[in-house]
Amino acid sequence: MSVEHRDVIIIGAGISGLGAAVHLQKECPDKNYVILEGRDAVGGTSDLFRYPGIRSDSDLFTFGYEFKPWYANPIATAPQILNYLHEVVDEYEIEKDIRFNHWVDTAEWSTEDASWRVTATTNGERHEFVGRFLFMCQGYYDPKGGYRPSFPNEDAFEGTIIHPQEWPEDLDYTGKRMVVIGSGATAATIVPAVAEQVAHVTQLQRSPTYYVSVDNQTPDPVIEELQALEVPDDTIYDIQRRKALAFGREITDRSLNAPDEMRAELIGLASMAMGDSANIEKDFTPRYDPWKERLCLLPDGDFFDAVRSGKASVETGEVERFVAGGIELKNGKVLEADIVVTATGIELCGLGNIQFAVDGANMSINDRWTYRGMMMSDLPNLAWIFGYIRSSWTLRSDMIAKYVCRLLTHMDELGVRQVTPRLREEDKGMNGKAFIDPADFAPGYVRRGAHRLPKQSDREPWTNPQDYYAECKSIPALPLDDEVLVYDNPETKAA
Repeated sequence: MSVEHRDVIIIGAGISGLGAAVHLQKECPDKNYVILEGRDAVGGTSDLFRYPGIRSDSDLFTFGYEFKPWYANPIATAPQILNYLHEVVDEYEIEKDIRFNHWVDTAEWSTEDASWRVTATTNGERHEFVGRFLFMCQGYYDPKGGYRPSFPNEDAFEGTIIHPQEWPEDLDYTGKRMVVIGSGATAATIVPAVAEQVAHVTQLQRSPTYYVSVDNQTPDPVIEELQALEVPDDTIYDIQRRKALAFGREITDRSLNAPDEMRAELIGLASMAMGDSANIEKDFTPRYDPWKERLCLLPDGDFFDAVRSGKASVETGEVERFVAGGIELKNGKVLEADIVVTATGIELCGLGNIQFAVDGANMSINDRWTYRGMMMSDLPNLAWIFGYIRSSWTLRSDMIAKYVCRLLTHMDELGVRQVTPRLREEDKGMNGKAFIDPADFAPGYVRRGAHRLPKQSDREPWTNPQDYYAECKSIPALPLDDEVLVYDNPETKAA
């Protein structure tokens, strides 16, 4: 069995893992690293999902890295994002440090050795990696399969049933009747992407969601003027990020503090976009307040356009059963279909379903307390990236990567090999709640999978604030010496 030794082991070569590598190069140039990626390519979500029209569900001015400007449209396609990420890989010469097709199985910490021993399987062979620090950047959902409920009488259906996470590259839907089950971003992406090729596509939803049309084509006149004045690109990018963040903050604040007003405005915008071609109360009026689930961004209102054109339609109802030629609803209506797409969501995954152990004792992730949403109680030398649920993921991944670099530097200054968040006496017995509180944010994947993640409390620092506008100030200023982070295992004890 081969063994590689590195200062830092990064799990995942998606947007978080690649960003972590760049920050390590920039801020800890004396640290070497390896990235373990289960698949055969970089890109994470943007490479894994291959369904028609796949794109970002955040604006790229905030989804892009702080260290690499984004110059294309704010809502980007997956190929555009992958091109951006491959540029990062090339510019920072990262590929040589990526081990593709390495699915991580176990991670075992040894206090005596002050290191993590990580085992990974590739092509049936097992490989070991030993590192001082373990940086979990594998994302939040299971890459091996999404949420796929069983529907009554599926075997009777004579067509094809597919999940977007497993979209066949050779699927020909030209001239076919398609039903897409779901109301989230995936469904709202697929429907307009296939509308011109299929005979008809129907979005079948149990309940509606909030849609926000985003101008994805019209040049920003302010930015054009700055470009004409030859303002540096980095400055222009910073301005675009600030504008996007200001817009996001306004939407978030209004949604949380004046939900009735925001609800009326969003439904009103959908009504204006659809005109007389839709039943707004039935099909575009959600049961929940804004931002209890993610708002669904529509570049140039493409979903509205598809439904207005008649090539697509929206049906609100529940599945009674599948029949030979489609889906029968509980109200008796039959939706004819040759292809059914189950855009029913993802499955939350607790740190890659890896088995963790500390000094021989197995550690269950859902029994751990999160330290500021970045580390976990009693897991030494480990950090993980879980981005924002309302703001762009990368905003938080950049901040956490920089925090980890500060932490590694601080450990070197102290001459220690280990840092561990540990409960104080006053923390023992504290009330716990889900890492993502369903009372605050409750899409299906959170309700189904919250138990797979660590716990948080209402007591600092055992919280996961999920507030970029507060954390952009607090995380860079966090003290590295507090009563919770325990530094030990001095370098002088090393063999």
